[in-house]
Amino acid sequence: MEVSRPETALGADSGQKDGSSSSPHNLFVKWSGKEFEIEDINGLETVRDLKQLLQSKTGVHVDRQKLLNLTYEGKLAQDDCVLAKMSLKVGQKLMMMGSLEKDIESVNIPPEERPNVNNDLDVPDDCELPVESQEVYMKKIERRVKEYKISVINPSRPGKKLLVLDIDYTLFDHRTTAETPGELMRPFLHEFLTASYEHYDIAIWSATSMKWIHEKMRLLGVSSNPQYKIAFHVDFMAMISIHMPKYGVVNVKPLGVIWGQFPQYSAKNTIMIDDLRRNFLMNPQSGLRIRPFKSAHTNRHSDTELLRVGGYLRKIAKLDDFSNLNHKKWETYERKSNSSKRRRSQSSSGTDSSNSKR
Repeated sequence: MEVSRPETALGADSGQKDGSSSSPHNLFVKWSGKEFEIEDINGLETVRDLKQLLQSKTGVHVDRQKLLNLTYEGKLAQDDCVLAKMSLKVGQKLMMMGSLEKDIESVNIPPEERPNVNNDLDVPDDCELPVESQEVYMKKIERRVKEYKISVINPSRPGKKLLVLDIDYTLFDHRTTAETPGELMRPFLHEFLTASYEHYDIAIWSATSMKWIHEKMRLLGVSSNPQYKIAFHVDFMAMISIHMPKYGVVNVKPLGVIWGQFPQYSAKNTIMIDDLRRNFLMNPQSGLRIRPFKSAHTNRHSDTELLRVGGYLRKIAKLDDFSNLNHKKWETYERKSNSSKRRRSQSSSGTDSSNSKR
């Protein structure tokens, strides 16, 4: 009697000696914010065959595709690598980078001036959550606190405030014509995280699955950077849906899910940074919206958003209570602070000059 083997990897159940076809072996490939399922790769021989199939699904030419986490013997898999020799698990997720020809042609177009903070899927600044619905949503948050377990990656540090960061368009341009992680990464990301870590525990909250959060943090070098540590990740499962009379159902990131599991954090010492205001509708006082990082191929040389917001975070870190701050005016606060610093410096220089003359 022949014992069937578990379908755990391509090399384990493909190429049966009796010539019968093996069970379907699927993969998932994420590109430009979309997920594509390759239902069965058993009929594909090499990595190039897989790329040709991806070209038919995405339109990205084979020679422009880079499968970032597809490796063979510790190195990025080359086109002639045989898939049957690779330990590809059923349902494994891959990330692809690559540009459509029409997008490449547009690279030489001069970049526009820095865009305003807006998004067709966002809500305006004057949009408020209906008061009568608050109790309903608080119950949803209570359920998330009980059912959604946040796994600690690095322990919190006494006396530190909490910085909660979005990924897509905040730290990472996930729909770009760039082809390497360095080009996808928002400029000054590591400098920003290193400086922030001095005063804040850092958490990542993305409206995607935990697997993709881990993968993006790995590709960006965040999870391995020795200058700072991420406290924990939160994915889409911790979000809740709310109903806005004018905009319909909106998914949001309620900070109460974090505060319910980590009582050392609260509205007094937490700030959430996102490119979409809707994500902090449940905690508008704790949210800071920054300009989205898009079109990385043209904007990565001029984008200084993380440097500027990092300066703001350092200045407010000395405060005991964030709940009275208006983060909508963070840029004004930053400019006034820098202006005051210059005046003090000029005044000090004038005094020193006067004293020297005496």
